[in-house]
Amino acid sequence: MASTAIATMTRMMESLPEPAQNQVVDQIREYIADLQDSFRWTALVKKTQPQLVAAARRARQEIAAGLAQPMDYDRL
Repeated sequence: MASTAIATMTRMMESLPEPAQNQVVDQIREYIADLQDSFRWTALVKKTQPQLVAAARRARQEIAAGLAQPMDYDRL
């Protein structure tokens, strides 16, 4: 079942010449792929948030205990 937004988009695209329609489809395809990547990233961050919080707490504790060392970016 097509939503109102899809029906509106279809009518708008039908008013364009075919080469422009193809261009729009390519741009929408890329936009949707970016959205899907964003959704996956958000889900991954949400899923791993407890581990990230725990790592941040450990880092704070190490800093407070004087166990932390400055990052040596040349060793990465």
